[in-house]
Amino acid sequence: MLINRASLSQTVDAVHAAHFDGRPLTPAERSQAARWIAGRQGQPGAYGGTFAGFPAERSKGIVLFTGERITSASARHILGEEASRALRQLRLRDAAVTHALDAADAGLMRCLQRAADDPRHSNPGLFCCGKCSVGLWRNLLAGALDRRDERLRRGASHLRAMRDGERGWRKFPFWYTVLALGEMDNAEARAELKYAAPALERAASRPPPSAVYARRRHQLAVRTLNGL
Repeated sequence: MLINRASLSQTVDAVHAAHFDGRPLTPAERSQAARWIAGRQGQPGAYGGTFAGFPAERSKGIVLFTGERITSASARHILGEEASRALRQLRLRDAAVTHALDAADAGLMRCLQRAADDPRHSNPGLFCCGKCSVGLWRNLLAGALDRRDERLRRGASHLRAMRDGERGWRKFPFWYTVLALGEMDNAEARAELKYAAPALERAASRPPPSAVYARRRHQLAVRTLNGL
């Protein structure tokens, strides 16, 4: 089942897993999941009018699709971005779902505008911190918000200055970042994936693991290298 009625993050994860694995969802699955996710829009604890996790998710954080744990306000923000992406992937034509997604988009645009008004923030491809920026990129890649190509290009270009010398990036979760970069179609993203390639090659050379997040990382490493 896609829906975990005690966890928005796990429900969103199930939608993303079907998409990642290339498993078609039935019309009933798409309808039920989309309406359930949409029902979390604007609930207490929702970031910027997006989609709210449950109390345990707000207090303990969430686990990203690639296995990194995120807590506090970052978890609330990223969950809102990822829930928006999941709704776009489900592609359900339904007035209530459309209304929820539009309201979430409007809330995120207000957050982006506040960030743009801060003179300390000059890069429209970044938001708050590294992990939150990747959450923004993931939603942009699904077709959300505005200035998509510019935000993705400028965001990816920032990573060069954040390289840590060990094939990763300071303040950016490695696997979550690779997941987003692999969907981008710009030279900046390709340059960062080539920089990360030795780390991906090490991961891809190991036997496929059985644990869910380790298996996803292995698959992601193989797919990313094949795309370079």
